[in-house]
Parts: sequence; structure tokens; C-alpha cells
Amino acid sequence: MYRGMDRAALDAAYNNGAAVADSPKIVADWEARSARLRAKHPEGMDLRYGPDERNRIDYFAARRDGPVLAFIHGGYWQNRAKELFAFVAEGPLAWGINVALIGYTLAPQKRLDGIVAEIRAALGWLHTAIALLGGDKSRLFVSGWSAGGHLTAMAMDHPAVKGGLAISGIFELEPMRLSYINEKLGLDEDEARRNSPGPTDKALFIAYGADELPELCRQSEEYSKKLSNTTLLSVPRRNHFTVLEELASPQGALTALVRKL
Repeated sequence: MYRGMDRAALDAAYNNGAAVADSPKIVADWEARSARLRAKHPEGMDLRYGPDERNRIDYFAARRDGPVLAFIHGGYWQNRAKELFAFVAEGPLAWGINVALIGYTLAPQKRLDGIVAEIRAALGWLHTAIALLGGDKSRLFVSGWSAGGHLTAMAMDHPAVKGGLAISGIFELEPMRLSYINEKLGLDEDEARRNSPGPTDKALFIAYGADELPELCRQSEEYSKKLSNTTLLSVPRRNHFTVLEELASPQGALTALVRKL
């Protein structure tokens, strides 16, 4: 059906939760840490960029002249929320990098075309608002994890974006269309094709955990070959969930890539 896998094998090849036995415990820890950080920045929470309920941004200010990193959460475009991922801001904040977490409408309430459009709208709003929020709007970068890695790659053609870091992303959507993920996503062949990101001349770094599922590793490795201005990083001893600790830590490998950007 896809690369020699039938439906059951393909479902397993992209089931990150099942592959990481303690993922519920990891996510519970994210939630607690994120709640603490959000409580320290009440003035920047839930800034509305569009009409839909999830069209909101959480802004964590570090330095008025510092660059801005917009982070897009994962969850296969159908789960999770920006509030869960505030903890990743701690690494960049320690280096004077302002961080904006973007919320977006989930499938099936919105198709992937609409989700991509929301991210573009969020970046446009953010670029305009940076002057008031604090930061250098000429240095706006994007990062995201899992589905957010895909949305990061799709955002590279936005005129305000200078570069990006896609973490454990999905870049070829055909296996999404053929697997359990499509039950809510509802992709057809044309939508999968036009939302599979192509090359970009901007700096787009690609990273993933060395202990991730083989298909996740392959997606990052193959997409990086399409890019002319990239760094590909396989992070040792990190899986699909724990790789984000490398962004949450000021000394993490992903924080170092953000600083390089």
C-alpha cells in the first residue's frame, strides 16, 4: 500500500504515542511546566489574530531588540494545543529570543488547507504586532514539532519569515492520507500533494530524535535533501517526545540551532 506496508503496518509506523510507552507521563510533565511559565507571562497570553476560537498567540517577551521565534505545536493537525508547549520557550528565552506560540483550528473542524492559511495569517499578524509586543520584526523565525514541523516548512514562503527549524516533521503527506491519521484529516490526493512542502532557499534546519520511528527519521532525512540551505541533526538518545527537551533547555541542541538561525 505504501513503501511495502499494508494499512496496519503503516498505522504502526506513524503511531508515536504507542512507540513511546511513557508518553502520557511526558506530556503530563509538559503541561505542568507550561502552566508555570504561562503564569509568569500573563500579559502575553491568548492574543487574538483571527476570528476562530483557536486563532490565538501566546507571546513570551525576552528582549525588545531580540529576534522572535514563532513555535507551532504538533498533534497530527487534530490534537493538542499551544498551551501544552509553553515549556519549550525556556531555552530560547534564556538567550534573549522572544517566543510566540501559535494556536490553530484542528481537523476535522478545518481542513489542512485552512490550517495552513491560519498559520500564514498568524505570522502576518505577529509581524505587525511585534513592534508593540517587543522584538525585532526583521528577525522573525518559525519552528514547530511533528505536524508543527510540517507547518513550519509550509510557512517558509511567507515574506516575513527569515528561516525555520522543523522538528520531527511530516513532509510527505501521502502516508497520512493512507493511514488512520486521515480519519479526521480527510485528505484527498490533491490536498496531500499541494500541502507537501517543496524546497526553499531560506535557511530551514531539520532535526529529529535518533530513537524515533524509522518513518519519522526517513521523512526528515529525505526532505532535507531538497533544501539548499539547511542543517540536518539527528539528536542521539531522543525519541519523538523527549527531543523537545533540546529546545526547552538553554544548552540544548535545538536551542543551539535556533541561535545559529
